[in-house]
Amino acid sequence: MTRWSELPERTRDLLGALTAFAGGAVLYVSGLSTMTDRGVDSAMWLRFSVLLTVCLATFFRRRNPVPAMLGGLLPLAVDTYLGATVPVWIIYADLIYASVLYSGRRSARITTVCWSAFSGFVVALTLALTADPRSVALALVAVFSFVATPIWWANSVRTHKEIADVERTRAQALTLVAELDRRAAIADERTTMARDLHDVIAGHLSAIAIQSEAASGVLARRDADRVLAGITRSIRSNSVSALQEMRTMIGLLRSDAEDEVATPRRLAQLSILVDAARAAGIMVRVRSTLDGAALPSAVDQAAYRIVQEALTNAMKHAPGQEVFIDVRADDGVLSLAIRNPTAPTRAAADGGRRGLRNMRERATALGGSVRAGSDSGCWHVLAELPLGAEGEP
Repeated sequence: MTRWSELPERTRDLLGALTAFAGGAVLYVSGLSTMTDRGVDSAMWLRFSVLLTVCLATFFRRRNPVPAMLGGLLPLAVDTYLGATVPVWIIYADLIYASVLYSGRRSARITTVCWSAFSGFVVALTLALTADPRSVALALVAVFSFVATPIWWANSVRTHKEIADVERTRAQALTLVAELDRRAAIADERTTMARDLHDVIAGHLSAIAIQSEAASGVLARRDADRVLAGITRSIRSNSVSALQEMRTMIGLLRSDAEDEVATPRRLAQLSILVDAARAAGIMVRVRSTLDGAALPSAVDQAAYRIVQEALTNAMKHAPGQEVFIDVRADDGVLSLAIRNPTAPTRAAADGGRRGLRNMRERATALGGSVRAGSDSGCWHVLAELPLGAEGEP
């Protein structure tokens, strides 16, 4: 079926027409084609000519369904006059099916109404002319088999196709909305990071300006060389730190950001998050091995934001559950572990949302990683951020 659907449309129509002709020819040769004993004697070549004509109409059943159906009326009428045969009537039933399925909605409705009215007329005329129950029954069987069934089947398939098209369009719209939401979340987080970078660089450069001013004031003192050397080292340290922060985060800047008055939060202010969570009824336990160790500004801020996002998700999806936060620095890597009991299905459903995307965005910007998932009835968020070393500018 896959290979058949991959064929060009005209090739499929041609193969369908040839198959119909071959099947009809077999029935004619075997003598199994006759539907009724009424009719006139006819040569076999005439029967094959009628069959070939109606098969030719099937070649256009998909591209021009209504003209193909109307064009097939002539060979159908000739076949009925000569004596109705199974191949011609089956092929013409397929033309009715195609005209309802492949034509426009209005054309399909007109075709259905016309054939329904004509079928009722034929049955009524048969009853009026013959008054023979056998003939009426035969007319009803023919109408049901070759008219009603193709129309019903085509309308059913058409309805399913329309429903599938609507669902496909809806899925595409939802995919687009999800993509736009993802981009908006990333842009929002990058804007926040850009503001953080602004404050970090502003702090470093302010220190450079103050220390440079101090250097110019001690040039006349007796111990100028010693003092000036210390100030110069401090200026260099601040310059290197500022440039390192700039190199780390400059690739994330995509839009202008407004200045913020508040200083970016760091791990030293983690108690603010803990107090807020406890005020909301969440028990939070924190274990840290930093002992006031100095961290690069970008890493410090990113770590605070990651803990904030993870704690927010825990409060949202596991209310009332205890949250464990573990912060440690080993071998040049800052490790964060946030764990809270929760339902695995609920936690997994949240894994692809905005909070986790923001955490990963921050960690990736610093060359780190974030992993999240459920294990043993708990939801874990594990982040690793390289501390790095202050290098040359």
